[in-house]
Amino acid sequence: MTTPTVPAADPPPPAPGTLDGGGPWAPLAQPVFRALWLATLFSNVGTWMQTVGAQLLLVDRPNASTLVALVQTASTLPVVLLALPAGVLADSFDRRRMLLAVQAYMALVGIALTVLIALDRMGPSTLLLLTFALGVGTALTAPTYQSLIPELVPRGMLASASALGAVSMNLARAVGPAVAGLLITHIGTAAVFGLNALSFTVFVGVLLAWRRPPVEDVPQRERFVPALRAGGRYVRHSPVTRRLLLRVVLFILPAVALWALLPVVAAQQLGLGSSGYGVLLAALGIGAVLGVVVLPRIRARISPNAVIGLSTALFAVATAVLVLVDSLPVVLLALLPAGGAWVGVLSTMNATLQLFLPGWVRARGLAVYQITFFGSQAAGSFAWGLAADRFGLVRTFLAAAALLALGGASVLWWPLRRAGGGRAPAIYWQEPQLVIDPDPDVGPVLVTSTYDVPEEAEEAFLEAMVPVRRARQRTGAYRWQLYRDGEVPHRFVEAYLVGSWEEHLRQHQGRMTESDAAADQRARSLAVREPEAHHLFPALRRPRAPH
Repeated sequence: MTTPTVPAADPPPPAPGTLDGGGPWAPLAQPVFRALWLATLFSNVGTWMQTVGAQLLLVDRPNASTLVALVQTASTLPVVLLALPAGVLADSFDRRRMLLAVQAYMALVGIALTVLIALDRMGPSTLLLLTFALGVGTALTAPTYQSLIPELVPRGMLASASALGAVSMNLARAVGPAVAGLLITHIGTAAVFGLNALSFTVFVGVLLAWRRPPVEDVPQRERFVPALRAGGRYVRHSPVTRRLLLRVVLFILPAVALWALLPVVAAQQLGLGSSGYGVLLAALGIGAVLGVVVLPRIRARISPNAVIGLSTALFAVATAVLVLVDSLPVVLLALLPAGGAWVGVLSTMNATLQLFLPGWVRARGLAVYQITFFGSQAAGSFAWGLAADRFGLVRTFLAAAALLALGGASVLWWPLRRAGGGRAPAIYWQEPQLVIDPDPDVGPVLVTSTYDVPEEAEEAFLEAMVPVRRARQRTGAYRWQLYRDGEVPHRFVEAYLVGSWEEHLRQHQGRMTESDAAADQRARSLAVREPEAHHLFPALRRPRAPH
C-alpha cells in the first residue's frame, strides 16, 4: 500500500539578491536532482523525437497545418483535464512511487506506438489518440515532478533549477529533432518511437535507484474531493498566483504560434526538410542554454517584471522575422535570442510560483499552473493552425507578434505581484477546547472570533483583516464575513464557514504560513484583549459524546 507523504519542510528563504544562489548550474551539484534532471532530459529528447516523427507523418496529408498543430493539442490537452487531479494525488501519495507507475504506463504506450508504426498500421486518428494517451502520462508527471524540486535543491537555487528545466526542454528540442531526422532517413520512423519508449524506461531506472527519505509525522491523507476543492480554493483566493497565471496566458497564447507552426514554416517558407527543421530547433535550444548563462546576471540588475517584458519583446521580434525573411542565417540569428527569451519568461514565472506556494498545496498549485500553460498551448496551437490555413503563414505570424508585443507591454499595468516571505508552515493557533467529540466529516462548521477594538484603531483593524480574510479562504474557508456588533460598541465578529471539522483542523495543523501568522498577529494586536473563538456545529447532526 502506498504511504502518504507531505513535502519536506521549506528551507530558509534566500537572502536578497540570491535567487540564483550558486550560479546557473549549481543545482546539478545536488546528486538526486542531477540524476532526475538527466533522466528528464533523455525523456524530453525522446518526446521531441516522437513529436517530429508524428508531424512528419502528417505534413504531406491534406489540411497539413491543422493536423500538425493537432499533434501539439493532443499532447497538451490531457494536462488541462487531469493536472489538478494529478496535483491532488501528488500532495497525498508518495511522489516517487507515483512517478514510477506513470513512467511505466508511458513506456507501454510508447511500445504500442512503435509496434503500430513498424507494422504500417498507423493512421492519423490512431496517432493522435495514442499521442493523447502519452499526454495523460505527462499530465500526471508534471505537477508530481515539479513539486519534488524544492525537496532536491536549496531554496536559493529554485530559479536556477527552473531555468535548468527549461534548458532540458530546449536541449531536447535541439537534439531530439536532429536525431529524429537522421533516424527517420537511415532507419525508419519506428526507431524514433522506440527510443521514446526506451527513455521512459530509463526514467524508471533512475527512480528505482533513488531512495527517498521517509517523512515522519505524516498527517492523515486528505480525501480526494475535499483536497481537489482545497487546491482550487487556494488559487482562487491567492492574488499572487492569479496574476502569475494571467501572465502565463498573455505570453503562451501568442508565443505558441512559433512552436506549433515551425515545421510548416521550415517546409513551405524556407524550403527545408526534416534536417533543416532540426537546425531551426537547434538554434532555439542553443539560445535557451545561452539564456541560462546570462539570466542570473540580468536578474541581478533588473526586476522580474522587466525580465518578462524584455523577453516577450525579443520573442515577438523573432516571430515576425521568421516569416518576413527567407534567409536561413538571418532566421537562425533571430531564433537564438528567442530561445533565451522563452527560458527567461518561463523560468521567472515558475520560480516565483515555487517560492510562493506552501508545501501542503504545492503540487496542486503547480497543477493549476500546468493547466494554464498547456491549456494555452493546446488552444493556441489549434487556433493558429486554423488561422494559418485560412489567412496564410505571414499574416498569422505577424498577428502573433503583435499580440506578444501587447502582452509584453501589459506588464506595466498587470505586473507580477510581490510574494512576501515566510512561506514555511506556522502552527500558531491553540487547539480547540471542546466539550464534545465531533466526527471529522461533520460540517459545515462555523468558526467565530470576537475582537474588541478601540475606536482609534478601527480603521487600521479593518485594513489588517483583509490579508486575514485571504488567509482563511486560501486554507479552507468557503465563506467569510466580518460583522460589527450592534449592541456592543467597537466589537467586531469574524465568522467563516469551513466544509468539515477535519478541514478546520488542517488549518490548525500546518496550512497556515509564517506570513499568515504575521497578518493574524497584526489584527490581534489592535484588539484590547485576545479574541474569543467559538466553533459551531450543525444542530441536527448530533456529535459524539466525549470519551
